[in-house]
Amino acid sequence: MLSIHSDEHFMKEALHQAQLAYDEGEVPVGAVVVVDNTIIARAHNQTERLTDATAHAEMLAITAAENHLGTKYLNECTLYVTLEPCVMCAGALFWTQIGNVVFGTKDEKRGYSLHNQNLLHPKTKIKTGILEEKASQLVKDFFKKIRT
Repeated sequence: MLSIHSDEHFMKEALHQAQLAYDEGEVPVGAVVVVDNTIIARAHNQTERLTDATAHAEMLAITAAENHLGTKYLNECTLYVTLEPCVMCAGALFWTQIGNVVFGTKDEKRGYSLHNQNLLHPKTKIKTGILEEKASQLVKDFFKKIRT
């Protein structure tokens, strides 16, 4: 039985957000921010809808979480995101001093880990591969769909 406080549970919530992005014609990336086993922010990519190249799921989730908590620091929070953050999002996560980042699948083309140095805050803990197959398949399906 899946615990409602497990990484898989929260990643399923992020995958739900990614599906919303997919359904809206956005690159299917979803994110949730969790503190004390409670989701305080949910977001999905909205770059097309908002005509904003920075409207990535992570960026929108960060802003919502900061607004919810009334602080710019998220050191007690965990970000669950379906796809490895890009350099821009990793930089924003650095400045928030996010406590944990959990992502589903690597981004082989634009992921922050393609760079030789860790772009996240030194205290940020990273966990990867949670529901990796589902997260990866959603991105593959999306790009296959838009190419046909």
